[in-house]
Amino acid sequence: MSMLRLHQINDVKLVGRLTRDPEMRFTAKGQGVCRFDLAVNRRYKDPTGEWKDDTSFVPVVVWRDAAQRCADRLKKGHPVYVEGRLKSRNWETKEGQKRTSLEVNALRVQFLAKVEGEPDHDEGHGAAVGAMSHAAPASSGAEEASDDDIPF
Repeated sequence: MSMLRLHQINDVKLVGRLTRDPEMRFTAKGQGVCRFDLAVNRRYKDPTGEWKDDTSFVPVVVWRDAAQRCADRLKKGHPVYVEGRLKSRNWETKEGQKRTSLEVNALRVQFLAKVEGEPDHDEGHGAAVGAMSHAAPASSGAEEASDDDIPF
């Protein structure tokens, strides 16, 4: 009997707006980490036919050079497109309570509106698109930080 090999997919793509200004920190080894929360909306009709909004708030973490670009150029309310993967993080509070959170480890962040101080890049797409920020992929040989390294 042959064993069925399952390929696991951990791929996240989101478009939303920052709920607050990004927060930039550095690990003990000096690696940049930027964290922001993204509000992602879903519109649907309820059983009465009335339109409703369902908003999810998703924490996003960006590493390395892309982290600094996000911290420098993004502000609360800015729209972004994020590609990445889900990562579970465990920690303990000062009171000793165990906590778990699920966040998006961003591999790509694209600014969807003109960022102040940036030249226009309107290429006929109907919207001014800012610079893309790319974080190095985990397979690049760069050491990925552990949960203990995250300074949040």
